[in-house]
Amino acid sequence: MSEMITRAPDSKEDLLVLALDTSTASLAAALVRGDEVLRDIQSLAERNHSVHTVSVVKSLLTECGIQPEELAGIAIGQGPGSYTGMRIAVAVGKTLAWVWQKPLVGVSSLEALGYGAWQSAKNRVTVRPVWIVPIMDARRGQVYTSSFEAAGSTQGSWKRLAKDGIRMMNDWADKLAADACSLEAASKPAAIWVVGELQLHQAEVDRLRSLSPDIEVLGIPYVLEGRSVAALGLARLAAGESDEAHTFIPNYTQLTEAEVKLQERTASLRQGPGSATEGAGTRDGH
Repeated sequence: MSEMITRAPDSKEDLLVLALDTSTASLAAALVRGDEVLRDIQSLAERNHSVHTVSVVKSLLTECGIQPEELAGIAIGQGPGSYTGMRIAVAVGKTLAWVWQKPLVGVSSLEALGYGAWQSAKNRVTVRPVWIVPIMDARRGQVYTSSFEAAGSTQGSWKRLAKDGIRMMNDWADKLAADACSLEAASKPAAIWVVGELQLHQAEVDRLRSLSPDIEVLGIPYVLEGRSVAALGLARLAAGESDEAHTFIPNYTQLTEAEVKLQERTASLRQGPGSATEGAGTRDGH
C-alpha cells in the first residue's frame, strides 16, 4: 500500500497537473490547470502503451509550452484494469515525480471512468441521485467495477457507494437491482448508468433494466479520458494530499494468470504426482 502525505491545502484554480492512465486500451493523458483543459490525448493502442507513454508526456508538455517545474503535481490512474497496462503509468509517474521532485497522487481508474461519463452529460440535472456504475472487462464474465452516486448537475455532489473490485457481471447486476429495489421510493436513484466497456456485457445491462422496471437503466459506452484523472487528482492536490512515490503501486485486484498457474502447480507438486491430473480434470470441467 502506498503511504499518503498531507500538505497545506492549495487553491484548485491555480494548480497545473499532468495526468496519465494506462489501465485500459486507451492511453489517456492530459494537462489541466484548474477547470481548464490545456490538452487531452487518447491513444487506442493497448499493446504499445510501453512504447508511447513517455513520448506522449513529452508531446503534451512541448505543445502546451509547459516546463516540469510549473507543475503542481502528477496524477496517475492507479487501476484496477489491465495488469500490464496500469503498471506502465505507475512506473512513469513514480519516475517523473522523483526526477522532477513533484507530488504524486493516485486516483481510481474506475472512478475516473465513471466521473468522466457523468461530466460528459452536459446540462443534465436530476432531482434524485443517479448511480454511476463504471465497468471494465476482466474476461470470463467478470468486470472490474465499483459504484458512485452523483446528484444534481454535473457540478453537484459525487460520492462512492462501493469499493473497486472484480465481480461477476451477472452477480453484480443482481446486487445493484436488489440494492435499488430495497430503498424507499423517495430514496431510489432516478437512474442507473452502467458506463465503460459494454461490448461483452450489454446482455447483463439489459437484464438489470428488466430487474428494475421503475428505474431508468442506461448502458453508456465510454472511453477513459485523461481530463477525468486530472480532475480527481486536482481535488486531492488541492486538499493537500499526495502519495509516497517509493511505495506507490497499482491497485491489483487479482493475480495474473501466470501467478495463478504457478500457485496451482506448486500446490500440485506438494500434494503428489496424482493431484496434477486431478486438478487438470477439474479445470476442464469449468
